[in-house]
Amino acid sequence: MRVLLVEDEILLAETLKEGLEDQNWVVDLAADGEVALAFARTYPYDAILLDWGLPKLDGTSVCRQLRSEGIRTGIIMLTCRDALDDRVRGLDCGADDYLVKPVHLRELVARLRAQSRREAPRPAARLVVADLELDPATGVVTRDGREIPLARKEFLILETLMRDPGRLFSKTELLDRAWPADSAAGDETVRTHIKQLRKKLDAEGPALIRTVHGLGYKIGP
Repeated sequence: MRVLLVEDEILLAETLKEGLEDQNWVVDLAADGEVALAFARTYPYDAILLDWGLPKLDGTSVCRQLRSEGIRTGIIMLTCRDALDDRVRGLDCGADDYLVKPVHLRELVARLRAQSRREAPRPAARLVVADLELDPATGVVTRDGREIPLARKEFLILETLMRDPGRLFSKTELLDRAWPADSAAGDETVRTHIKQLRKKLDAEGPALIRTVHGLGYKIGP
C-alpha cells in the first residue's frame, strides 16, 4: 500500500510512519492541508490518513475538496474529537472511517487493511512467476521452495514487478512504488537495488528480472 499521512504533530507522524513502514507500506507525510491536497492530486494512494485539525486547511475541508474533484481514495479521519456530532460531521464531509486519538497502531493497520479491501479487491495473495513465489501478506519470498530474505525496498520492487509479469516498469515508476515522495533516491538507487535483488534471486535459479536498456525492468521466465 501507498499511504498519505496528513498530521501536523511531528512526533505522532513519525511514529505512525515508522510503524506503517514496518508493514512494508510506502508512507508520504504532509503537515498541512494545502500540501495534502497537492500530494493527493499527484499520487495514486491506497488510503489517506487525515488529521482533522490542520494548519492552512483543516481536514474536513481537504476531504470535501478531494471528493468534489472526484478523488475516491479511502479516507480515515484522525482526531481528538469523540462526540457523536463530530463523528457524524467527519463522515458527512466524505471520510470513510473515523479514528479517535490516541491512535493505536494495531487498530490503525486493521482499519487500513479493511479500507483497502473495500476500495478495490487486491490481486491473489500469493504472486507466482516461474518457480518464484511472493506472499504480500507474510512478506515471505521463496524460489523452488527455498526462502530468500529480502530488504524492505527489494521486497517492494519485486512485488511491483510480480504483480504485472511481462510489463516494463521504468525506474521512475519503481521509485514511485517503493520510495516516499520526499526521498532523495534516484535512478542509481533503483539500479543498486535491482543488482542486489538479482544476486539473491539468481543464486537459486535462472535469471528472471530483465533489463530493457534505457527503458526499465520487467520480470518473467
